[in-house]
Amino acid sequence: MEPPETPSPTRIFVDGDACPVKEETFRVAIRYGLRVLLVSNSQLRVPRNPLFESVVVARGKFDGADDWIVEQITDRDIAITSDIPLAARCLEKGARALDAKGRVYSPESIGDALASRELMTHLRAMGEMGGGPPPFSARDRSTFLQRLDDLIQALRRAKR
Repeated sequence: MEPPETPSPTRIFVDGDACPVKEETFRVAIRYGLRVLLVSNSQLRVPRNPLFESVVVARGKFDGADDWIVEQITDRDIAITSDIPLAARCLEKGARALDAKGRVYSPESIGDALASRELMTHLRAMGEMGGGPPPFSARDRSTFLQRLDDLIQALRRAKR
């Protein structure tokens, strides 16, 4: 009889092109000994650490980074992204998803998030709304760190 297969360790996939919390993610990953894959359309700098890898996908391919993340991610992993459709695709694979401001996406909340995104896109296209999101704050950074820690702890408990 073969021994049961041990679950693969948690990895953190970062949608890296516009992520403001890369350094925070690296610090948390070091604390837990987790692998981080920084996925982007161009080479991004990662600290010299065997846990960290910069993954460059085909340039010019729309959603290339998103597609690569979805192909690789598992139910043991975490995606860090502000791209709501990417978060939805990761959730469909059983992964956890978190945005840079600490919003945890769940199967229960992703439908509302997608609908709000579509509404806002429509309102901007009609000229009803301008500007973007509020500036990234120290409080956002703190919330992100707490939620990332919470997700890692939840995955560790689930492994038992």
